[in-house]
Amino acid sequence: MRRHAVIEPSAEDVAGRALGFLAADPERLGRFLALSGLDPATIREAAREPGFLPGVLDHILTDERLLTEFAEAEGLALEAVGRARAAFGAPHPEQ
Repeated sequence: MRRHAVIEPSAEDVAGRALGFLAADPERLGRFLALSGLDPATIREAAREPGFLPGVLDHILTDERLLTEFAEAEGLALEAVGRARAAFGAPHPEQ
């Protein structure tokens, strides 16, 4: 029996997909913006910062329902989201 290797998406890919998932729903995006202190005018600028994508994953990972919805929508194992976050390293002290 031949086994196929499962290729896990990169941390950047998972985080980008998570941001797209949040942006696709005004309520989810609004909650993310409110909790992060961002607004629609500053999100593009913030997205250029090194801690932004890990912060998106942190947001997803702190809400079990949101994590489950995201993982199901993207066909990811829940653990893949956590591994993606870990790949970015420890949070910066100012986060």
